This record gives sequence, C-alpha cells and structure tokens, in this order.
Amino acid sequence: MKEILSGNEAIARGAFEAGCLVASAYPGTPSTEILENVIRYREINASWAPNEKVALEVAIGACFGGARALACMKHVGVNVAADPLFTASYTGVKAGLVLVVADDPEMHSSQDEQDSRHYARFAKVPMLEPADSQECKEFTKLAFELSEQFDTPVMLRSCTRISHGKSIVALGERVNDLPAPKLVKDAAKLVMLPGNARVRHPIVEARTVQLSGYGDTAALNRMELRSDEIGIICAGVTYQYVREALPEASVLKLGMVWPLPHNLIRDFAAKVKQLFVVEELDPFVEEQVKAMGIPCRGKDIISLCGELSPGRIRDAFAAAGLIAAPVKTTVAPEVLPPRPPNMCPGCPHRGLFYQLNRANAYVTGDIGCYTLGFMPPLNAMDTCVCMGASISNGSGIVRSLPPEEQRRVVAVIGDSTFLHTGVNSLMEMAWNKAPATVVILDNRITAMTGRQENPASGFTLDGEPAPEVNIPELCRVLGIKHVRVVDPYDLDATRLALEEEMNRPEPSVIITNRPCVLIKGAGRFEKGAVLEVDQGKCTGCKACLRIGCPAIEWKPDPSGTKGKAFIDPQLCTGCNVCQQLCKFNAIGGKQ
Repeated sequence: MKEILSGNEAIARGAFEAGCLVASAYPGTPSTEILENVIRYREINASWAPNEKVALEVAIGACFGGARALACMKHVGVNVAADPLFTASYTGVKAGLVLVVADDPEMHSSQDEQDSRHYARFAKVPMLEPADSQECKEFTKLAFELSEQFDTPVMLRSCTRISHGKSIVALGERVNDLPAPKLVKDAAKLVMLPGNARVRHPIVEARTVQLSGYGDTAALNRMELRSDEIGIICAGVTYQYVREALPEASVLKLGMVWPLPHNLIRDFAAKVKQLFVVEELDPFVEEQVKAMGIPCRGKDIISLCGELSPGRIRDAFAAAGLIAAPVKTTVAPEVLPPRPPNMCPGCPHRGLFYQLNRANAYVTGDIGCYTLGFMPPLNAMDTCVCMGASISNGSGIVRSLPPEEQRRVVAVIGDSTFLHTGVNSLMEMAWNKAPATVVILDNRITAMTGRQENPASGFTLDGEPAPEVNIPELCRVLGIKHVRVVDPYDLDATRLALEEEMNRPEPSVIITNRPCVLIKGAGRFEKGAVLEVDQGKCTGCKACLRIGCPAIEWKPDPSGTKGKAFIDPQLCTGCNVCQQLCKFNAIGGKQ
C-alpha cells in the first residue's frame, strides 16, 4: 500500500513500523507535525514535554527501560537538549534511541540558521539525512536498528522542505518481534561518574571508526556515475536539487552525513575530474573532504546562507563557468501584494503591545507569535534572543541602568515559553531582586507552532484532561510578591497595570488571561458581536489603525486626500479593542 506523505508524517510512520513505544517532543516548526502524527498510532505512548531537554531525557529513560524511543525537535531545540545528548553518547542505549532534528534554512520560522550536523560530530553520534518522504520513513527505521547495532543514540536530520514536502511512500508493517521492555541494572554503563565515563570514552571513539566503515558499504550511501567531468557530493534535499539542476553530473549521495564514509569518498573522487560538495548552510562535508587531502570546491561558489534550489545551483555553476548560463525567461514575474506577518484579528496580545508602546517601555521579548509585537505599527519589542531569555535579559539589563531608567524595562513571555525555560529565569529575577516587570501572556496554548497543549492548558497531546499549572501561584512560589492578572482587551486596565508595576522598585508580574482566538470555541465572541464603522461618524483620524488589526481596512476617498476606516466582518472577532481607541464613537456592534 502506498500513500502521499509529508516528511514529518513519514517519520512518524517509520517510528511506528520500527516498533517505537515512547515518543516525546516540544513543538517547533518545522518538526511539530511529527508527534502530532505519532499520536495516531496508539501503540506508541506519545506526549509533549515542557522543553526539548525534558523530551530527550524522557526518550533516554524509555530506552534505558528497554523500549525503542523517539525524541523530536527543531534545530534550536537541540541547544536545549545538548546536555543529555552528549552524555547519552557515552552511556549508549538499551534499546533504539532516535533524536529527530528539523533544521530551518532560510529561517522561515526561526531566529537563526543553525546547522545541526555539527551536533552529530560534537556529540560523536551518527546522523542520517533523508532526501524524500520514502527515505524519511526508511531512515527512521534504520536509525533504530543502527542505534541498537552500534550502542548509540542516532540523529535523523530533516529540514523545512523535507519535513513539509510530500512524496509517495510505500507503507510496511510494524515489527512485532522486539524484546519486551525490562529493567536491567547496569550502573557501570549508565551512571556517568568520571570513573565510568573514562571507560566509555574510548568506546565512543572506536564506535565512530566502525560507523565510518559501515558507511563505506551501506546502501544508504551510493554513487550514481553519469559523467567523469563533474562529480558532486550531496545529501538530503540538496540531492533533489542537484539531480534537477545538473542531470548529467555524477553524484555521491550521502544518507549518513556523520561519520563520513572515507573510503567511498576517495573512490568517488578518483572517478571524476572535478569534485564539488553542494550543501546548504555550513561547509560541513566540504571541510572534512578537504581534511582528507582531497581537492574539492563548494562554498566558493555556493552561498553559506539560506536555502538552495535548482535555480540557485544552476546559477552558481554557470557563474563559475562550469556550465552554460541558463536561459532566462522573458515572462515578467507576477507582482504579488505584500503580506507582512501580523497578529491575528482579535489577538489578545495586541492591546498589551499597544500600551507598552505608549508607555515607552524597553521590551525584552521572547519566542512566540507575540514576537510580532516588534512589527509596525505596534513597534513594541526591543530584544529577542531565545526561548526564556526575555526574563533573564530584563534581569540583566536593569542591573546596568540607573534607577530612573530601570522602570522602563518590561520582559514579555508567553505561557508555553515561560514553562519551557522562563521559570528558572523568573526564579533568578526574584532571588536577586531585579526591579523589572514581567508580563506573561497566558493565551492557554502553544500558539505559534499550531496550538499544541502545554502544562498549563489542561490537556495532554491526545486530548485527555490533565492538571493545569497555576501560573499566578507558581510566580508567587518563586518569590514574586506582586502578581496581578489583567484582561488585555481592557486597554485602560492594561495601561493602569503597566504604569503601577513599572513604577514598582522590585520584581513584579502581570499575567494577561485571554485565550488564543484560534482555539476552538474561543475564536469568535458572541454570535453577531462583530464590529462595524459608522461612516457618518468616522472622521478619518486613523486612531483605530494604530493597533494594526488585519480586520481594519483604510479606504481613501476618490480625491485621495482623506479616507475612512472599514471593518471586514469576515475577520472581526468583536474584541472591542479598536472601539476603545475611537474618540468619536464611530465603531460599534453590527446590527
């Protein structure tokens, strides 16, 4: 049986067919849909974790108990999970352990273009890289087998195009002959005190050599000989681009990008006159090939930044005089209207950022859809580094400022991000008495990655009711004396809360308490509560445009000198924030 699956769907299917019993993840684009598809297979115990470190540790624990286990995250999540990853490389496994990481070249939904292949080399664990959905499924299964064969965690690297692109996948059956999970004490292997770790390190190094030898003959690395003029080493999605852009070139397709198959590379290099490495982001493979003493070219013609494509590869080789220049189309590209990112109509964060702008706050931001508070017309975010950093950054900034400037510092963080890594930061702020204000935007969901549950939402991944973290009480337990909850749709109450807490010479927390408008049942207010603009009362002052709501349109009059606001009833949620801005009572409920 065959199906058309995305790479993420195929990875989930591969975990199922491999006999995986436990899967844990933290949502992050482009990896999110893996676990959302794993949960369809009831044989696998799948759950969201508060962060990536916990997710990997859950998977490590399951594998120590004898169950094949999977952890999934995006590239920056590996930074959070690096601590257990490095030690798990030393302990090895008791059953297959696979870490799926999805990179994001071009930064479609990320703060950097981190290349996760370096983590495989750094942690001394093998990494596989599939080139289509079929390989996503097969390589996931193979990763579990290699994990057990070589006693190591195995990383599987995807990227945005592989994770979200779709292709045909041949489905298989789930393996049913794996040993049942069982507790077996093996402290010398699993307790990484220095004495035990010193014994394990040489084993890890020997394992890398063995894996390189495995790669020399394994089917996942293969030569495709077509011409002796140009030979290209590539892996993953770049293999697809190379085949389309340079169909006559010989190719060494790597399915394992760490450790590299040295003998196979030498053999391939000897068969071609010119050797190239085509890879997205860093010259990871290129540098290793050159270190082997093999001349090759790569980043001297291929960009270090962003995604590749067949067109970019053709242009690069043509510019280097290696192939004929591609014929350019004479058809002018269609000009599309700009579509800048924006908060949804009725987003509960909009009023808060409007008031932060008015308060001239210096806002240390965080990772989430509220990062769009940076965009005009709100213009209310000044820093954004990584998950949980807003509170720590704010705590540090106030220590560098005189008292009259400290009051301007406000850290903004979402509920899921707060529970991810913000709790420790708030603990530090309370402990060291940093006089900054923290705003926790509690919209009851992990919104930016597609509305996944979190420990404060009251439900698990499979929709079962679960205990809810009481965020106000948690803040108090951490040592914050001044905690208040406000309705962000009430602009006056929000303004007053900010004024009072920003003037407080000690740490304080404001929690906004409206759910994401996209949560089922919360997206629309009472039926018929959408707003409209009374064109007779509208003076064209544009005050309502200052919140940047997509539901509000500006329609100039025929002369082009004036105009009036109009509210799209298909987009309006009736949140009433714009109504509070209109001094002429021109905005009201639609009759």
